[in-house]
Amino acid sequence: MKKILVVAAASLAFMGAAYAGTLEGVVKSVDPATKTITLEDGTAVVADDAVTPEALGTLTAGAKVKVTVDDSTTKATAVEVAK
Repeated sequence: MKKILVVAAASLAFMGAAYAGTLEGVVKSVDPATKTITLEDGTAVVADDAVTPEALGTLTAGAKVKVTVDDSTTKATAVEVAK
């Protein structure tokens, strides 16, 4: 019985873990004031504190990007220019 409780508790702990998804697209616009990146398909994501203002400043309209999004907060945790 103790094993079942330990496994159940461990499972619940992992359920709270953050999951990340990836978006790829072409930048339509970047608003540094709100840290919002809008892609040409209309998708808009807000960058969290892990994405620096300097990184946002390097993004330009027309750039192909890969955006990592935290599913629990829906914020971008990483943005990189795709090659």
